Amino acid sequence: MSVRSSILTLTIVVRIAVAGFAATLAIGLAGCSPRPAEVNEPGSYAAANSSDCLPALTLVDQHGSDVPLVSLKGRPVLIDFIYTTCPGPCPLMTARMAAVAKLLGPKLGKQVTFVSISIDPEHDRPAELEQYARARGADEAGWLFLTGTPAQIDRVLALYHLERSRNPDGTVNHAVMSFLLGPDGHQVRQYQPLEVKASAVVADIDRVLGRS
Repeated sequence: MSVRSSILTLTIVVRIAVAGFAATLAIGLAGCSPRPAEVNEPGSYAAANSSDCLPALTLVDQHGSDVPLVSLKGRPVLIDFIYTTCPGPCPLMTARMAAVAKLLGPKLGKQVTFVSISIDPEHDRPAELEQYARARGADEAGWLFLTGTPAQIDRVLALYHLERSRNPDGTVNHAVMSFLLGPDGHQVRQYQPLEVKASAVVADIDRVLGRS
């Protein structure tokens, strides 16, 4: 074999090896992605939790009434976690939920339930939740703002693989997430509520209604 042929053969082998390494690296990086692989819309992700998220646990709504979470089964539930003195994303999350509510129209309360659970039960009692809801145009039939004891709230958060922690200034660290539950209480979709379009959430809700 000539020197020129040897060099050409070596070049081809090196290029194949580099291409194979690049493909392997791409696969490896994809496997390290922190988000579920299925993404239909920006901010909308496949459910990554098979837990029953509406257990036999009773919280209290903004009007002081007991609400067993299990009683919410039978229709889709859109749920998020906020607190009334939140200086950052919570009011924006509530505004995004309100945009979804506007698109749903009369379906909210009749076919769909919204739930916002306080992650600051040490402060948020029914009166604070009612004031928060009214101030943000969220005091609508079919939209529950719930609180409970710290132990109850931590138990609910654990069902969603979430947790909360308090900063020295009193603010609460928490994940900015919302979840669509099916009539059986299991997650159908999860959202980054500051990214997902209201129309995409409504489309998911309509799909669940069509299957139920």
